[in-house]
Formats: sequence, structure tokens, C-alpha cells
Amino acid sequence: MTNGAQETTAPAAPRGRSLKNRFLLAIAAIIVLDILAWMFVPPFPLGQPGVPVTGIGDLIAANLELPAPHVVIDLAPDVHADPSAIVTSHPSITSSILTTWVVMAVVLVTFILATRSVRLIPTRVQNLVEFAYEALENWAVSLGGIGARRHVPLFATFFLFILFSNWSGLMPFFGKIVELRAPTSDVNVTIGLALVAFFYFHYQGFRALGIRGYLGKFFVFSGFKEGPAAGFIGLFVGLIEFLLEFIKPVTLAMRLFGNIFGGEVALGVITALTIAIIPIGMLSLELLLNFIQALIFSTLMLMYTIIAMEGHGEEHHDEAHHDEEHAPSTGTLEPSAAH
Repeated sequence: MTNGAQETTAPAAPRGRSLKNRFLLAIAAIIVLDILAWMFVPPFPLGQPGVPVTGIGDLIAANLELPAPHVVIDLAPDVHADPSAIVTSHPSITSSILTTWVVMAVVLVTFILATRSVRLIPTRVQNLVEFAYEALENWAVSLGGIGARRHVPLFATFFLFILFSNWSGLMPFFGKIVELRAPTSDVNVTIGLALVAFFYFHYQGFRALGIRGYLGKFFVFSGFKEGPAAGFIGLFVGLIEFLLEFIKPVTLAMRLFGNIFGGEVALGVITALTIAIIPIGMLSLELLLNFIQALIFSTLMLMYTIIAMEGHGEEHHDEAHHDEEHAPSTGTLEPSAAH
């Protein structure tokens, strides 16, 4: 039995050593490639090919992309636009808009090709698409209940678009080609996404509760029945909640923009200052962080929608019902039980 067990497990050791050797060989090849690239294709300051770098500052500047997007096509060349402005309203097609169209085309074509011929025995691509959608649906239902199912299409759309937009910025030619830039590293795009989410969850709130019912969540006058002090406190709290609704799109947009743009800046600086091994490890971390940021944005959009559709007294009713169900027994018996 021992010899048989040894014969069975013996081939696993060479496979493990082979995988380790390939990994070490890949790292060595990357280091050699970096050294050869530095020797035969030396780095140069931004916009000055052939000029040797004078210090670390030139390397950082060459890998640092400013927040203002590059204008690919100016649709109003006669109108002066501030090139340093981060948030712009100038009619133009910027690098982030162009990349947005590329990401949209890739996602749409992939899902159309994967779902146009649905089979009982699915292909690998169909399996992957179905798994992704079911995982997102289960996540949404687990957080928002069965009522969240009707919002899953938009939730999944937000997640997939933001995810692939985030990941596009990790490709080596993005940022090097000025016409291509990760959409979510441009605050104009993240503001647009946040405004779509903002109008959607407020629309669902008005649709579920009506104009009077939805606005009644913020402009509460029922407290005056208990006295002027309680009425003014309830009205003040409601007005604060109403103003906080306009903060939600700001936080959605700035959180996504800050994390994606900051990650790209950090990755560019690390790449300029170190050899490829450290950037590869940071790139793996950015893949995970970009996934989390896409999930956070889409999940917040979903939860804001669920909250907007809830009536003002539903939460208190649910808490009271929960307390009744879990109230301790008084120890008294019903007359029928006593007999």
C-alpha cells in the first residue's frame, strides 16, 4: 500500500517543480527585457523623444496622466476651452468618451455573440455569461430582497460597464496613446454615471409612492400633531435628509474617480521608479480593487433605489412587527390551555 501510494503521488512533485521553474524563468525574462529596453530604447521626457532623462521627475511626468481628458475631436473649435479644467462642458469627443464607446462595443458584442444561440448544452462562453449574471442577481437579491430582482438588469449593466472601464486603464497602451484613456479615470464620465443612478432611483421612488408619498418622506408635517417642538424637529430632520439626497451623486462620482485615477497614478509612478516585478504585483492588486469599486458603485445604486421605494413608515412598522414576534412570553396561559 505504501509503495502504491508513493507511486501515485510521485508525479506531483515534478509538476510542482516545473510550474515553479516556469514562474522563475518568466521573472528572469521580464528583468532581462527591462534591462535591454533601458539600453536600446532608453526612456525620454514627456514629448521629447531622443532626449535623455535628467532625473526621476522626468520618469514620473512621463507616466503621470493629468485629470483633464485629451480632446480627440473638437466639435466647437471657435469656442475657447480651458485645457486644464477637470470638469468640462465644451462640445468635444475626448479620449475618455472614445474609450467609453470602445468598452461599450466590446461588452455588447461579447454578450450578443454569447447569447444569440442559447443551447441546452451551453458552450464555455455561454456558461461564463450565465454564471456572471446569476452571481450578480443572487448578490442583488441577497441585499435588497425579492423586490431587487427587477433592478438587476441595470445593476448588472452598471457593474459590467464600470468593471471593464476600470480594467481598460490597466492595459499598457492606455495612457501611452493619448486617444485612449480609462473612462472612469475621467470625472466627467463618473459624474454622468452618478447622475443616471440619481435620476433612476428617484424616479423609482416617485413611481412606487407617488409624488405626495415620496416628498412626504422628507417634508414631514405629522409631528406637529404632537406639539410645535416635535413638529419642527421632524421637519428639520426631513429637510436634512432631502439635502443629503443631492450629496449621493457627488459621493458616487468622486469615490469612483478618485480610486481609479489614484490607482493609475500610483501604478505609473511605481512603474517609472522600479523594475517590472513590483508593478506586476501592484497590477494584480489594482485588478481586485477595480472589481471592488465597480461592485460598490452598482450596489449603492441598487440600495439607494430600494430605500427610495420604501414608504416613510415601513421601517418603523417592520421594527414593531419584529419586536412583537420576539417579545418574551408573560408566562400566562390562555383559558383553553389552562384546562
